[in-house]
Amino acid sequence: MTVANVCIDLNADLGEGGEYDAELLQVVSSCNIACGGHAGGAESMARTVRLAIGNGVAVGAHPSYPDRDGFGRRSSSLGNDALYESLAAQAEALLDVAGSHGARVVQLKPHGALYNDAAQDAGRADVIARVASEMPGDLCLFGPPGSELERAAADTSVAFVAEAFVDRAYRADGRLVARGQPAAVHEDVGRMVAQALSLATRNEVATPDGAIVRIPARTLCVHGDTPEAAEAARTIRRALEESGVVIASAGRGR
Repeated sequence: MTVANVCIDLNADLGEGGEYDAELLQVVSSCNIACGGHAGGAESMARTVRLAIGNGVAVGAHPSYPDRDGFGRRSSSLGNDALYESLAAQAEALLDVAGSHGARVVQLKPHGALYNDAAQDAGRADVIARVASEMPGDLCLFGPPGSELERAAADTSVAFVAEAFVDRAYRADGRLVARGQPAAVHEDVGRMVAQALSLATRNEVATPDGAIVRIPARTLCVHGDTPEAAEAARTIRRALEESGVVIASAGRGR
């Protein structure tokens, strides 16, 4: 079955020390680059930006709680004012690197625990939307549909791009199954392909117990730290394009 008039962004979170970054940047249409909070530094940002430019991939910032030891996957008690300062500094670091290479930063996507916390916490979401709104270039904000991040983006006149994950399991309430729970991360490429096609063409995902959840996403994320991530991304993109889906950056195409 083929579909028409469906355009999906395929994104990956990169610059985190993963081994597949160069290969993934030959497949995805946008990338979110770690900028010092959970991973990354000037050298890795520059390398990833150069690779993105070479492959025509849109560049985004991927800030997090300042938690390099926990890879940004631990919630933080950091106050919102201090969080703003950290996230703004992270985003500005990437802006400086991207600008020095002639690249434009077009999107912002929070990482890890911050992403999950801000989906439910209005204060965290407001901080992230404020950072996105204050960055030059009319950035868009990636996050879960129907979340506090979507609400905060609307409140600050920041364009919001709803995101879903092709390699993560979903609960019946539309939230991700927590890492550490059984079957939280898909490892079978066939399952990832089926989920990507369902999300892109029907805005639906099946939960582990068989329930169908509606998730209207405009960008699909492929994690770069899963086994054989690059080959999985190639297979997913090929299946999407064969079904008639157009792959293009959501942030750059606004």
